[in-house]
Amino acid sequence: MMQPLQGSFVALVTPMSPNGSLDFNALEALVEWHIEAGTNGIVSVGTTGEATTLTVKEHLKVVESTVNFVNGRIPVIAGSGSNSTAQAIETTSESKKLGADYCLLVTPYYNQPNQEGLIQHYLKIADSVDIPQILYNVPSRTACDLKPETLMRLANHQNIVGIKEALGSAERLAELIEISQTILDQKNFSVFSGDDSSFNSFMANGGDGVISVAANIVPKHISQICSLNLSKQFDDAKELDSIFKNLYELLFIESNPIPVKWMLNKMGRIQSGIRLPLVPLNQVFHEKTMNEMIKLKLL
Repeated sequence: MMQPLQGSFVALVTPMSPNGSLDFNALEALVEWHIEAGTNGIVSVGTTGEATTLTVKEHLKVVESTVNFVNGRIPVIAGSGSNSTAQAIETTSESKKLGADYCLLVTPYYNQPNQEGLIQHYLKIADSVDIPQILYNVPSRTACDLKPETLMRLANHQNIVGIKEALGSAERLAELIEISQTILDQKNFSVFSGDDSSFNSFMANGGDGVISVAANIVPKHISQICSLNLSKQFDDAKELDSIFKNLYELLFIESNPIPVKWMLNKMGRIQSGIRLPLVPLNQVFHEKTMNEMIKLKLL
């Protein structure tokens, strides 16, 4: 049986120069930093990686480069979801060819499929491409909610191995944990939080880990919080997590990845590039963000 994915997975930014061209030197440096810091895996070109504003060619080039830089040391999860099933199959298939270990598939956004549409969408991808797949539910961005009973029908497919759930509700988590326990005799099914501000309690209640925006900024600490939870040192995990409550909020003070890219630029890790329609962090938030970064000794 395949080992379950557990721990801290960074939803990695895609570094860009001020004119928006991709910066592969900065990408390589970020990968090295994450591996040194104990990050358990890298999500390449997800929401935080600006998947929506990269061309297909650029998207695949970032996945390929990330795979090459990581060089087998930790898993690479390629963002390959789309609101077109055919496009998702193509990107997933190409990501597999480029050496990605897993794919992350966001629910179709904007076109609002019903639950039957979601089932057919995900089964078609899972039948078409033989690579382990993690489903991604983020209703606040997609206007579409993958319900637990729908997941139950999908989780039996051998290629569907986990879910990233960004709905930070305790009730939803409990239902997902129950599903992962139900199919445990067949395979490991990982349940990840996609919400930094609630991931610690999510893990304390049985979640496997987090796919994190905050890990871009404090990779070592997010990894430590995950390790503490996985070794059942819940009080220590809670104490460490509480230090970053303000950071978690600031990372979503404007649309992700605007704040995280601004912070990484101030830390000297990336250039200031971000692609339209996203624009750099509004000046009204600079001082507040800077003060928190100073407090956390990030500068």
